[in-house]
Amino acid sequence: MSQWEVVIGLETHAQLRTKSKIFSGSSTAFGADPNVQANAVDIALPGVLPVLNREAVVCAIKFGLAVGATIAPRSVFARKNYFYPDLPKGYQISQFEVPVVQGGGLAIKVGAANDPNATAIDKQVRLTRAHLEEDAGKSLHEDFHGRSGIDLNRAGTPLLEIVTEPDMRSSAEAVEYAKALHTLVVWLGICDGNMQEGSFRCDANVSVRRPGGPLGTRREIKNLNSFRFMQQAIDFEVQWQINEITEGRAIQQATVLFDPDTGTTRAMRSKEDAHDYRYFPDPDLLPLEIGPDWIAEVKSGMPELPQAMQARFQAEYGLSAYDATIVTASFSMADYFVTAVASAGAANAKTIANWIMGELAARLNKSDMPIEASPIAAAQLAGLIQRIADNTISNNIAKKVFEALWNGEGSSADEIIDKQGLKQITDSGAIEKIIDEVLATNQKSVEEFRSGKEKAFNALVGQAMKATRGKANPQQVTDLLKKKLGA
Repeated sequence: MSQWEVVIGLETHAQLRTKSKIFSGSSTAFGADPNVQANAVDIALPGVLPVLNREAVVCAIKFGLAVGATIAPRSVFARKNYFYPDLPKGYQISQFEVPVVQGGGLAIKVGAANDPNATAIDKQVRLTRAHLEEDAGKSLHEDFHGRSGIDLNRAGTPLLEIVTEPDMRSSAEAVEYAKALHTLVVWLGICDGNMQEGSFRCDANVSVRRPGGPLGTRREIKNLNSFRFMQQAIDFEVQWQINEITEGRAIQQATVLFDPDTGTTRAMRSKEDAHDYRYFPDPDLLPLEIGPDWIAEVKSGMPELPQAMQARFQAEYGLSAYDATIVTASFSMADYFVTAVASAGAANAKTIANWIMGELAARLNKSDMPIEASPIAAAQLAGLIQRIADNTISNNIAKKVFEALWNGEGSSADEIIDKQGLKQITDSGAIEKIIDEVLATNQKSVEEFRSGKEKAFNALVGQAMKATRGKANPQQVTDLLKKKLGA
């Protein structure tokens, strides 16, 4: 592969989180019966006029500010003319020459993003633009026995189409960008990010070239709605293009689809260029004007961005870059962490992060549950961490308390500790008495330890902890055993 360079750019359609459509009052709620949420404006019946949804513009401004882009003071809506069965009016209202968001970029981690022991490389993916547009309807094939049904509920749903420069050089980079973008739009509250429902879907423009050579002919893989499928589709397409060129065949610009069942791409149609759509300014919509006051108003209501929060967590709480990245993987997780730290204190921040990334994440994954649905609230986890910190319980006992909290056996760690008698034994005299009994009944292990077998010491520690039902302070047990054995 070193003799080939992969070039990838992504176009992402993020469905904006508004209650109504971009140019009409129709609902955008998912799951309604076909064609009950499409009104006269959505299908452009004669005599109707579109009216721009202000909240959709707010979403675009938020995104532009988050990626360091220019918010155009004046942008223009255009009609993109094409016929498709699920677009009966024959055009889509979009933005062409003057989009609302121009430029900007998004930082991604390349190479070792998921490895806490490695250093990931930071890479900036440049954004070309982000423009507002309406979605088309949906063609349905499954239930019509060789025919197609048309559902226009989605027609007119507000989209922000986010276009990158061709900056990515592998499927892994493309996936990292798509994940980072997904996190950002959900974090900002402008998109729900539901890929299964089509709220976040990507088109990948893929080409190959000799290193340093001119850009190759691109093929666009449409409607990728899973990160796994994106990687599979790009990898297949790259290898297909290399094989074609190697065998002396030229790549034809085309739109292709990915079949997850076969793991292959197939050409759907020759790729249209802008002139094929006959763009022209929409005569029914005035230019969109966004003044500095409006931008300032939107900016004042935006949440702290992930990267800024990561830097703050490292500075304030001493988290590693990896830990800070994980606890800010989603807005919900970051909020959970912040709430827990506020309750348990900043001194316990690292321990809280460890429990969120460890025990809590494991249980959530096993239950296929998002953190916002966790049976253990942030304040409850904080209470558990506090009892570890003040030596009321050991880490091992804390896992039992965590399990009980998860199963709803008590409303707080304190309640479970009291109810189940889990309080750690810290009385040196009591522990010493137990150790004396352990030494007396485990003479063989004592002799083995004194003959140089270190494992025998661990066995004695285990016996002492067993004798206390795990409630003794492990460090005290270790220290007292060493003292008794003269170690």
